[in-house]
Amino acid sequence: MPAGRREQLEEIDASWCPAWPVSWQRCFHLVRLHLEEGGTLPTKAGQVVRQGEDLGRWVQSVRLGWEKLTTAQQWMCDHVLGIQPAEEDEKPKPRRTQAEKWAAHLTAVRQYYEREGHLKVPRKHVETITLGGDDGGSQEQRELRLGAWVNNQRSRAATLTPERVEQLSKVGMRWT
Repeated sequence: MPAGRREQLEEIDASWCPAWPVSWQRCFHLVRLHLEEGGTLPTKAGQVVRQGEDLGRWVQSVRLGWEKLTTAQQWMCDHVLGIQPAEEDEKPKPRRTQAEKWAAHLTAVRQYYEREGHLKVPRKHVETITLGGDDGGSQEQRELRLGAWVNNQRSRAATLTPERVEQLSKVGMRWT
């Protein structure tokens, strides 16, 4: 677009070309229309679908991704639609990393070995471990499908790092 035309448009409305996607703008507009028609703010996926857009899912994504919105988007959501950012207890827990999953399973292997004296874990065995609480935080009980995990590690022995092979060998893992 020629610079002159862009300047003319910005004189009429400085926000004529927002930085966010058209799909975001479309959902914002549809939620605004829904509210103007007397509807309530949809907060769950599938609650209100309009012109093929799931407005509840959009509101959820806005609330959960509040910090990713521009200041203008936050202002529009707050002042025009009445949307507030999600509270900490509403946000999903962050996904655990592979290293965290490995550490949890290694804890379960050690616990099983200390109790049973071997690692001939039945394939369907589920081990319950307690995580956290070390630094004064809350403790969490977690059930791990230990039997399947131990069998998987045996079958993947050739691709495991030497450190992981050593960790499992120290606990009493038999590889064949």
